Amino acid sequence: ALALFSGSARAGSIGVGVYGGTSVPVLQADEDKGTQFGVRLPVKLIPLITVEPFFSSSALGDQTVSLSSPPGVTFTRDGSKVTTYGANVMLTLGGPVTFYPYGGIGQAKYKRTAQDESFTSYQFGLGLGVSPIPKISIHLRGGLQAAVDGAVSRKLLDITLGASYSLFS
Repeated sequence: ALALFSGSARAGSIGVGVYGGTSVPVLQADEDKGTQFGVRLPVKLIPLITVEPFFSSSALGDQTVSLSSPPGVTFTRDGSKVTTYGANVMLTLGGPVTFYPYGGIGQAKYKRTAQDESFTSYQFGLGLGVSPIPKISIHLRGGLQAAVDGAVSRKLLDITLGASYSLFS
């Protein structure tokens, strides 16, 4: 046990990162794409496993909706403000250039006029990290967030670019 602990202590690191990008609703005719930004706190437990608590905020775009009955009637729905927090687990492979799948769970809150809903949120996707100098990494990620509450679900395709700094290693 001591040998495993000492190896983990050498391999561990704690960092902080920021990111921004776009969120695109998937199969949702009532909202348009919008912006996203957030904070990540990567904690590398062992060389291949990183746990990453995160917070994100998205502002989805307004969407004009046409009614079929009565015909010709349209209205504009406000885009939701989505806040999500949780933790992802990443399987990090590589050195200065890393390619990694990730998955996680969290809580998502969708808020707009006549809507204030909370969902369990599941994230999964792929990332590419580049470390041009020690302690600094740049990350490009593409992922899917599925916010689920019983039979209701809302899905977002997220594309983000961010940077992180290793505080302790």
